[in-house]
Amino acid sequence: MTEALTELGTYLEAKRTDCVLAWDVTHDELNIDVAPASLTGFVEFLKTDSTCKFSTLIDITGVDYLGRAKRFDVVYHLLSMYQNHRIRLRVSVREEDMVPSITDVHPSANWFEREVFDMFGILFSGHPDLRRILTDYGFRGYPLRKDFPTTGYTEVRYDEEKKRVVYEPVKLVQEYRQFDFMSPWEGAQYVLPGDEKQEEKAD
Repeated sequence: MTEALTELGTYLEAKRTDCVLAWDVTHDELNIDVAPASLTGFVEFLKTDSTCKFSTLIDITGVDYLGRAKRFDVVYHLLSMYQNHRIRLRVSVREEDMVPSITDVHPSANWFEREVFDMFGILFSGHPDLRRILTDYGFRGYPLRKDFPTTGYTEVRYDEEKKRVVYEPVKLVQEYRQFDFMSPWEGAQYVLPGDEKQEEKAD
């Protein structure tokens, strides 16, 4: 599989030097960094080229690299059922940049792009209906950004007594806990819950 993907990466780099900034094969997946201005044309090429035939858009998501000049990566996952290949496209953009919409090539991108806009605040130029899709109309901020606060914003719920939707400040329903992800096999230097029973047996 890795050999076939390496051949495909070399083919795409040779065919579309204007689009492919860099590429690599990691964990049996082909990753391609694409210039934002060339995105729509490149996605159309991937769909129509007989060697590629990436006809299915799996999803679109974003990644927030807070502190990086090009803060966001917009990530596209495509599938070729004809060639049995998957490909990942990455487009790096600044916070104020707009990403070209691919809804003309893949109509299913419509809601994916709306979700990325809603969660990250990334704008897609040429989108037919770019508005929030998961949060409420009056919602402020973008929940999947690294600098989004965990409390202090309002939440929306339906109140049975008032028989209407109410807005309330977000409250933590339990005490904030510090989670320790260390495995017990890594030699924790403190007593874990249940260890006291072992000590009692030893006595």
